[in-house]
Amino acid sequence: MKGKNIILIGFMGSGKTSVGKILSEKLNYDFKDTDEMIETLEDTTINNIFRLHGEEFFRDLETTLLLSLKDTMRNTVLSTGGGMPVRESNRKILKEMGQVVFLRASADSILKRLSGDTTRPLLKNKNPKETAERLLAQRTPYYEEAADVIIDTDNKAIDDIVGEILNAIK
Repeated sequence: MKGKNIILIGFMGSGKTSVGKILSEKLNYDFKDTDEMIETLEDTTINNIFRLHGEEFFRDLETTLLLSLKDTMRNTVLSTGGGMPVRESNRKILKEMGQVVFLRASADSILKRLSGDTTRPLLKNKNPKETAERLLAQRTPYYEEAADVIIDTDNKAIDDIVGEILNAIK
């Protein structure tokens, strides 16, 4: 397992960052979050990037970041943005970078976890449940295609999810 990266994919609110931080500690790996890295590189929030430049610009930033990490990242748990695996080129790069784990969650679980979170630009509308269900339906086939391992996260504690990942990646 040493030298191999663990890439966490899934919809916003599926637990990628929370799970990733604990998983990285258990493995004694570095932890990186692509959304946080983009905010640092661009010196602004994801919300502002979406508002000022649009989603396509943000997706281009994600691809550029992945390409910059691809050949140098080792012993790292990488939490990705929820839309990153939608692009075919990104799915290919992610699979080259390490073992890809899809954290699967239902729309109801996601909305429960994200209630009160104002930092999610794609859910800032009149009907977040409908939006979450639609995006989840669109993205799930991409997540499944990219995944080496699929972990269901509904009604599970973070430590239990981490344990399932550790068992699956041995």
